[in-house]
Amino acid sequence: MKQTDKKLIDRYLANFYIALEALLANKLRTLLTALGIIFGVSAVIAMLAVGNGAQQEVLEQIKLVGVNNIVITPIVEQVEEEVEDVEYANTEKVQFSPGLTLQDVQNIQETLPSVSEISPEIILETTLITNGKRRSAKLVGIQPSYFDIYNFTLAEGSMFNERQLKFGDQVCIIGRGIQSRFFSKADPIGKYIKCGPHWLKIIGVMEERLVSQSSISKLGIRDFNMDVYTPIQTVLTRYKNRALVTAEMIKQNASSRRFSFFGGGDDSENQRPVDKNYHQLDKLVIQVEKTELLNASADVIARMLERRHYGMIDYEITIPELLLKQQQRTKDIFNIVLGAIAGISLIVGGIGIMNIMLASVLERIKEIGLRISLGAKKTDIVLQFLFEAVLISLSGGLLGVILGVSLAYLIASIAEIPTIVSPASIAVSFLVAAGVGLIFGITPAKRAADQDPIACLRYE
Repeated sequence: MKQTDKKLIDRYLANFYIALEALLANKLRTLLTALGIIFGVSAVIAMLAVGNGAQQEVLEQIKLVGVNNIVITPIVEQVEEEVEDVEYANTEKVQFSPGLTLQDVQNIQETLPSVSEISPEIILETTLITNGKRRSAKLVGIQPSYFDIYNFTLAEGSMFNERQLKFGDQVCIIGRGIQSRFFSKADPIGKYIKCGPHWLKIIGVMEERLVSQSSISKLGIRDFNMDVYTPIQTVLTRYKNRALVTAEMIKQNASSRRFSFFGGGDDSENQRPVDKNYHQLDKLVIQVEKTELLNASADVIARMLERRHYGMIDYEITIPELLLKQQQRTKDIFNIVLGAIAGISLIVGGIGIMNIMLASVLERIKEIGLRISLGAKKTDIVLQFLFEAVLISLSGGLLGVILGVSLAYLIASIAEIPTIVSPASIAVSFLVAAGVGLIFGITPAKRAADQDPIACLRYE
């Protein structure tokens, strides 16, 4: 190391020790000066932790819908009205849509190479009975791709095998909520539960999905923990296959209502109720390999379904990715606003440091004059006051980090709001605190260095 470099380092260290001694000699003033930085840093960390926690919760809930998924749901009411209008117009030839069926699933799989997974669903309201307990629930007919798309995992038991899927065996996988209500003190694997008119053998239990009751009601997310899952072929062969409802049956239903409206008699055949929902499937989820292919794939699927359904738009195509982007944007704005508010706190803390340091310069004019008269240069005076400002900021930043992390965990435990303290927020807050001390310490340091040493020594 060169002699000049060693002297320069020694000068920096000497100014650092002088600044440290000055701060330790006035502990109360140092603490009051650092309060602005302490509260500013703690506010940044706590607010960003709340924002990150809220964002993470929304993203976890969005995963239940799927990011790269195209969701197709049937429409029943609109088609029924169209059928009735045609009937009243006495039109002889009417084209009826076959509805959303497994044939649509096969057609999409064979046509679109961008599709990675496709999951048809049939959802039936049913009643569960076992061990003298009774409860309403949903029976969901699915294919194995359902578990991949929704990121479901088994906690116990096994998935459906090929034979069970092909022949529609009377087996099921239950949600964790069903297990806790019906088999709280027993192993459900291998036992039977009555779903509607049939007994199903339980072969697996799903891992619990943590979804709050407020999210279930506000976001319309189904409580998957209270569902019973069975092969889709089981539902079609043993419960209900709405694809078997013919156009003639729909006509009979419309004629029955019109016949009754005009005062007709009690024709038992005409009065027979017909299920208005002729769609074989209640939901169709299509997972696309890449996000950028979502819109193009949805457009192709819409044209295919329109052709297969004879021009009748009796379905709705939804792309949850658009919802995800909107939610992501909302949370980003939320974080920016919180960060800006906390940043203002840091600026206020910096202004406090500058004010106290300027007052300190006036109090220590004799000390400054004495140092200059003993050979200290202007750079030494500048470094001394800069070191003081930076030390105050760093110590305040360190205390602010501890306070901010503690506040985040306190909010999570008391208010039951999810908080995530990220290392990035801690690092940014600490660096900003150091920068604030450096920036707002320059003016007092320059003012101290510009003092006339003779006037300083005469100052009373």
